[in-house]
Amino acid sequence: MMLRMAVNRRDLLQWGAIAALPPLPVLAQGQRWSPDVFDAHQNETVIALTSLIIPTTDTPGAKEAQVNRYMDLLLRDGGDEQRTAFLAGLAWLDGFALSRHQQPFAGCTAQQQQEILQLRISSEDRAHAPGRRFFQQVKMFTTRVYYATEIGFKELNKGGRVPAAYGCGHPEHA
Repeated sequence: MMLRMAVNRRDLLQWGAIAALPPLPVLAQGQRWSPDVFDAHQNETVIALTSLIIPTTDTPGAKEAQVNRYMDLLLRDGGDEQRTAFLAGLAWLDGFALSRHQQPFAGCTAQQQQEILQLRISSEDRAHAPGRRFFQQVKMFTTRVYYATEIGFKELNKGGRVPAAYGCGHPEHA
């Protein structure tokens, strides 16, 4: 059975994830980019992880929205504690993948990656607590970043729909 990790995009409205970040700048397409915080391996891990959270379906996912680049930008400009915790979480994830599958998370198959994340979500084992905390952090960070990007914002408002919570309740203003 396929693990359902993807975030239900409409549920995010209830979580208030959209309001957490101001609109992010549009990153130039096609230009050479290198991360400031992540090394190349960490960047690939972030791409793999965020793509499991918001996959490409009939709509653009985290990879197309360049969530990894925005995360790098926000971690670069954010506090040291958040950056250190995020990088430690990536290291923990790779360490667990290495112990389980003899390769880092980004090198695992999609099925192995899903199995690793499922263990993080469902396990009550105290040894897995750092993984659970990191996955919760990265899931919320991914959704917040995605919906603050141009792609995410357009996806949220596709077809001109506006969430009822943001619209005026008076019928004459509909």
